[in-house]
Amino acid sequence: MNYKETALSILKLIGGKENISHLEHCSTRLRFTLKDNTLVETEKLEKVDGVIGVRQTVQCQVIIGNDVVEVYDEMKSLLGELSENDGPKEKQKWGSVLLDFVISIFQPLIPAIAGGGVLKSLLLLASVTGLMNDQSQTYQILNLIGGAPLYFLPILVAMTTANKLKVNQLVAVSAVGALILPELTTLLADGANFLGFSITNIAYASQVFPAILTVLFYAQMEKLFTKYSPKPIRIFFVPMMSLLITVPIALLILGPLGYNVGTIFSAIIIWLYTHFGWIATAVLAAILPFMVVTGMHKAMIPYAVSSMSEIGAEFLYLPASLAHNIAESGACFAVSIKTKDQKLRSTAVSAGISALFGITEPALYGVTILNKRVLYSVMFASLVGGGFAGIMAIKAFALVGPGLASITMFVDKANPMNLIWAFVTVGLSFVVGFLSVLVVYKDEVALEKADGVEGVSETDAEQLVSPVVGKVIALTEVNDDVFSSGLIGDGLAIIPEDNILIAPESGEITMVFETKHALGLKTSNGAEILFHIGLNTVQLGGEGFQAFVKVGDQVAKGQKLIAFDLDKIKAAGFDPTIVCVVTNKESYQVKSSHHSETVTNQTNVLSIVPII
Repeated sequence: MNYKETALSILKLIGGKENISHLEHCSTRLRFTLKDNTLVETEKLEKVDGVIGVRQTVQCQVIIGNDVVEVYDEMKSLLGELSENDGPKEKQKWGSVLLDFVISIFQPLIPAIAGGGVLKSLLLLASVTGLMNDQSQTYQILNLIGGAPLYFLPILVAMTTANKLKVNQLVAVSAVGALILPELTTLLADGANFLGFSITNIAYASQVFPAILTVLFYAQMEKLFTKYSPKPIRIFFVPMMSLLITVPIALLILGPLGYNVGTIFSAIIIWLYTHFGWIATAVLAAILPFMVVTGMHKAMIPYAVSSMSEIGAEFLYLPASLAHNIAESGACFAVSIKTKDQKLRSTAVSAGISALFGITEPALYGVTILNKRVLYSVMFASLVGGGFAGIMAIKAFALVGPGLASITMFVDKANPMNLIWAFVTVGLSFVVGFLSVLVVYKDEVALEKADGVEGVSETDAEQLVSPVVGKVIALTEVNDDVFSSGLIGDGLAIIPEDNILIAPESGEITMVFETKHALGLKTSNGAEILFHIGLNTVQLGGEGFQAFVKVGDQVAKGQKLIAFDLDKIKAAGFDPTIVCVVTNKESYQVKSSHHSETVTNQTNVLSIVPII
């Protein structure tokens, strides 16, 4: 791969430098915060050499894989200093803004925390096996080095928060650094007050949320004093006044508030684990494929960081991730054995190795979500492995992607079996994932219908008319990762211009969702079709939808199925796009047509041919 050419192509297809307000990267993805997301040319971007896939959620995520650091470095050199422009132009929902803020703060912390955590776990392993004496000064110095990132977590958080808010990093770090001064810590322990107000005795080392709140407040002070300060004295007056007000407010109000937030955050997870035990770990492991695909697993980082700082260990997300990561690896190696596609075999082997060492995106985007049977196998193996990890109450002591290379993160001096059970989780997840895929996997058959190619049954072909009047678009254009990636099935989407969904072919109603926004139909040739009216319209709770059929009904082609209030859907801020997909796609060749054209209920838009 030519990293520079890849970076140049990506930059061009996301709207250029002027469209970027923030750039960062994780283990496999470039993460862009863009000013205008509509400028992204997704289909062309996915074809760029070195790009595995593209996901647009809160951020525009360009999946690169193992070469992400090299491409990121080239991208940074192309961008230089990003404009101080105030971020995205388009209006975003508060939830999206919050998640973007959280990811931007916590994502950059992982390398430091992971490096220190793994070093400490290696030292523990050396101590347990007798290679090092944990009372020796060498051990103690190395242990302090490993613990430094966690101890100075408030400083690190101050830097990333200040960077995100585009305020003076050094002054922000000074404000937060004041909270962990040894002299101040001693003063607080002895009982301190400020202007007659008592200060809560809190050890701020390793704390996350007090630092975030402090920098948020400091940002407002910096903006205020910059606005009103005379320019000749601004260089010292703004930092002086900002520190003078921010630090006391942090000690009196923000610090205790942030400390309690962190305590409550961890307490909630502990409560869930206490009441649901291993089931929580098993279920989390099983749904991690969907969380990673959409990037939502990053929302677990604040909890994991908080748990590490509060109790020094984490016992839910990381053990679940270990089961999922290794399940992905086992599934990929099984695919490499079963598939006859040379390109897929090569991808599966590479992705399997990456997953074995804790990096799952290449496996997910290159193998898992492309085949429903592989996905179900991975979910099953993750459920089994996660359940075992939960039953054995495995704890992680380093915040890093769990895999063979980082397995020492499960070393527990107080419980030597913790590491043993982690290895058993690895073996169990790999074997179950491998055997499941080995049994159920079949290559996707992509054969041309026109020539009557062997493997396709022409006699049982179904020609479906459009279920609604509107404009046909490709499934890849749908603004929802689950549908656009083909995860649910193959088909098409329609931007409706009418408000009635009709049966595109005769068949049996197999499902009517309780909120009436989704419906299932099984045609005479066995194809199972899902109709989904609008994106996220489940939140309407059924308002604006009327179903004319129920499960088990036999319907005729052209029969009314559901009426929907198009204006109400749009007024509520939801995308009205109707998705039509064949969910048992492994048994059918699905072809859509009339993209970018307006169609009626008499227009053939989908061809479904059984694979024999």
